[in-house]
Amino acid sequence: MSLIIDCHGHYTVLPQGHDAWREEQKAAFKAGTVPPPYPEISDDEIRDTIESNQLRLIKERGADLTIFSPRASAMAPHVGDAEVAKEWAMRCNDLIARVVGLFPETFAGVCMLPQSPKADMANSIAELERCVGMGFIGCNLNPDPGGGHFQHPPLTDRYWYPFYEKMVELDVPAMIHVSGSCNPAMHATGGYYIAADTIAFMQLLEGDLFRDFPALRFIIPHGGGAVPYHWGRYRGLADMLKKPSLDTHLMNNIFFDTCVYHQPGIDLLADVIDNKNILFGSEMVGAVRGIDPTTGHYFDDTKRYVDALDISEAERHAIFEGNARRVFPRLDAQLKARGL
Repeated sequence: MSLIIDCHGHYTVLPQGHDAWREEQKAAFKAGTVPPPYPEISDDEIRDTIESNQLRLIKERGADLTIFSPRASAMAPHVGDAEVAKEWAMRCNDLIARVVGLFPETFAGVCMLPQSPKADMANSIAELERCVGMGFIGCNLNPDPGGGHFQHPPLTDRYWYPFYEKMVELDVPAMIHVSGSCNPAMHATGGYYIAADTIAFMQLLEGDLFRDFPALRFIIPHGGGAVPYHWGRYRGLADMLKKPSLDTHLMNNIFFDTCVYHQPGIDLLADVIDNKNILFGSEMVGAVRGIDPTTGHYFDDTKRYVDALDISEAERHAIFEGNARRVFPRLDAQLKARGL
């Protein structure tokens, strides 16, 4: 029997004081003043937000453990300056650490990074080190910290190399995940997220990043964006660009999750992408929260889709548990320490 490990969860329903302080922080930056002190948030407040939302749904839908990070749309490193981004990341990550401390059998922490658009990666390296020191098992890496303008160099550029070196040193993966869109032409969850996933894959295809970092591991969320649907296009582009085949060029280092909210999409993902490269994920409570009128079930109840796949039990075990333990070795070590 597999553990059901959800690789993609965000803290989306937060204590009110946390969100209120963020608004005060933004207003203070705009006014050129110092923000008020961060509020005291009790363990009971955190328990209430988790037990009423993620924990309830995890139990209802049959998962065992969620890899948990700050709310993606609110990471927003483009807001304010480097100091604003640094403090906001620390506050959000500290809340994740408290959730994990209160529910250690159900959550494992992944951190956001203070990727202020005009800054280098030094603050992000420091925050990753701090969070791994608190027991975090990975990070969310934003390929477009500017929030919808794609002005940063591609993920293969040496701008990112100091951070990759630290990832390899700490043996942690990154989920490639943008934040809220400040570009009105890009709806955040319906346009920007899926576009960024697809763009990131193409950036990696054009380069040779994994020749320099063979141990680097990335999860591209939301089922890999448009990539599985256009797999033939990317195989053809790799050939045109004189790159090796995708299985050796990229797919020892890139993984997709199952945050695809209908059965035909999951079927296609599993048909096109090797099951060794697929991690179970739901992103709940997140991008799509309603009930699918054609099935009567929640769109983001993605375990149902994986259960229905016509695959072997060994392949299903890999998607639900084995691949996550391989991609997140720090999680694997934590589970083994618990006798799992």
